[in-house]
Amino acid sequence: MSKNAEQMASTIENQLAVQSRPVMAMVILVVGSVGLILTLGLSIALGAADIQLMTVWKAIFQFDTTSTEHSIIREFRMPRSVADILIGASFAVAGAIMQGVTRNPLADSGLLGLNAGATLMIALCFAFFPGLSYTNLMLFSFVGAGIGAVLVFGIGSLSRNGPSPIRLVLAGAAVSALFTAVSEGIAIHFQLSQNLAFWFAGGTAGLKWPQIQLLLPWVIIALIVALLLSKSISLLSLGEDVAVGLGQRTGLIKVLAAVVVLVLAGAAVSAVGPIGFVGLVIPHIARFLVGVDYRWIVPCSAVLGGLFMIVADMGARLINAPYETPIGAIFALVGVPFFLYVARREGREL
Repeated sequence: MSKNAEQMASTIENQLAVQSRPVMAMVILVVGSVGLILTLGLSIALGAADIQLMTVWKAIFQFDTTSTEHSIIREFRMPRSVADILIGASFAVAGAIMQGVTRNPLADSGLLGLNAGATLMIALCFAFFPGLSYTNLMLFSFVGAGIGAVLVFGIGSLSRNGPSPIRLVLAGAAVSALFTAVSEGIAIHFQLSQNLAFWFAGGTAGLKWPQIQLLLPWVIIALIVALLLSKSISLLSLGEDVAVGLGQRTGLIKVLAAVVVLVLAGAAVSAVGPIGFVGLVIPHIARFLVGVDYRWIVPCSAVLGGLFMIVADMGARLINAPYETPIGAIFALVGVPFFLYVARREGREL
């Protein structure tokens, strides 16, 4: 690296340091992690049949095979609550990476067609490969998310001026509407409406430990890679010319970032359905709290995303107990106003 490049790198590092708040980030990570543990216990305890926290503790560390409450906790509530954390972190980090790499504040796996593409592929699997294993279902979900992303960015790039944030969102809305319509048509034709209802409504109620065991390594590896890429994403978020000038291999970084997003979004959708707005709202909150450095945004988004998801899932169970409110509706109540706010703030370039 030349002397000028080294000086530029040092200047940008100083700018990132000035615009970042590492102390606040550490507070969020510590307090958020403690909050995750506490809400995990509450999530397991609360439900159609409330269970005391001491019973939850005994079910985890002193499991009694003859106790019905212990069995409910171990087999139903624990995997659901753990899945909430994994899925929330996946959607949030996927959104943060998309926003950083594309410099698009409206980027989200739901808004840019990834969720709809994954859902369409799941509908095709239910129709033509009904006995497919959960692992293969996840792989097809990744493929569907990739197809959705390619179509959205392809359509959004047709303009002479290239893709703008609003143009990508419009392309995402069109592709998502098309994929959703095709998915619903497949469900009606092959009489899969009841099977697909779970995916469209979204939720972790049906997840068990075998699904969690398959989901966990994909999510953990993708989150680790996201952390490793976070410094490069910070530079990309300042502009591709800046990143290239600092010696970054932007093509490789974008490919790796795209793979991470597809794994996180595809795994999450294959588990809980096309839940939207988590990846839009949480990265903005993290960026507001900790600054522009993605070395802090990515881990804080993971913690806040998991916390947001598990709290929303508890709300979905308690708002209209003993019936459950679709968790997607709760996210929409928060996400739609936030989306309109961000769109208004960023302008209306078409």
